[in-house]
Amino acid sequence: MSKLSPLPLPNLATLETREVWAALTVAHRHLAELKGLCESLPNQAILLDTLGIQEAKDSSEIENIITTHDELYASQEDSGGTPAAKEVRHYVSALRTGYEAVRDSGLIRLETVMAVQAELEQNRAGLRKLLGTVLKNDATGAVIYEPPQDAAAVEALMGDLIDFIHAEDGLDPLLRMAITHHQFESIHPFYDGNGRTGRILNLLMLQCDGLLDLPVLYLSRYITTTKPDYYRLLQTVRDEDRWAEWCLYMLRGVAVTSRSAITLVKAFRDLMLKTKHDLRERLPKLYSQDLLNNLFRYPYTKIEFVEHELGVSRPTVGKYLELLTAAGLVRKQRMGKTNFYINEPLFALLSGVTLE
Repeated sequence: MSKLSPLPLPNLATLETREVWAALTVAHRHLAELKGLCESLPNQAILLDTLGIQEAKDSSEIENIITTHDELYASQEDSGGTPAAKEVRHYVSALRTGYEAVRDSGLIRLETVMAVQAELEQNRAGLRKLLGTVLKNDATGAVIYEPPQDAAAVEALMGDLIDFIHAEDGLDPLLRMAITHHQFESIHPFYDGNGRTGRILNLLMLQCDGLLDLPVLYLSRYITTTKPDYYRLLQTVRDEDRWAEWCLYMLRGVAVTSRSAITLVKAFRDLMLKTKHDLRERLPKLYSQDLLNNLFRYPYTKIEFVEHELGVSRPTVGKYLELLTAAGLVRKQRMGKTNFYINEPLFALLSGVTLE
């Protein structure tokens, strides 16, 4: 039966290979570029709001929670939408919950992880207490791994994991992230939401270690496109203790997704600047930074969003949006009982994200 390796790992020296160090160098270089690029933006919070949706969509897709960009953006910050869109919104909220907790405390606590999972699942079930959880092969139904069953063991292992996250032992933070992710998924501490919570934990560790100030790395897109390798390597570590291969997989993911995020953030910045110039030129009396921010925070905006953020009356907002439509800066589309105003270039940019 597959086993759960104790932390800290006794054989970290096996990770000190030329291939691992080369992958670390590349991953750190691209992460540093991405961090610097994000820091150069005047309003980083918009990136968290807008790009976090893409991470949420991709991470949820791994769990076969599939939604379209149209469904997702049209139901943003709304109680409606499809069940899948609601699940993705919960992910966005959970990501922000974790981000704000780490930003405020500088730490990742067990309470942080549990709050993220609770927001994802919209319940307070907490750590597993009942026996019987096993991981099966989807095709054959065969049990491939049995995580720890005893409630006290699950709690103790999660305590050890939190200690490992903050250990001052000289381990490279990207290797620590890779090991932590594997250990978390192997503990499988919750009844539901382990995969998505684990992927959010990756981003929180990058934030906690100062490698990124915002959780805008699309690691979930990488995992989605390499899902067979992801699950195979998770199991290879459990069966054969082959950590180097797993760490290389994660390091390559950091490098690939960093490059993709750099391209996306640059395009986002340039598009925002172009729209700012267009807005000033075509509708100079209407221009404000708050209005521009709204158009980029919500690819599908509506009267309620603008009314709330600009603090102006509903009739005035209606006039603003009709002027934006007439100027060709947004496209008006009625969906159900609601008029949405779509920032089409931004929607095209976000829905066309690919890994390089």
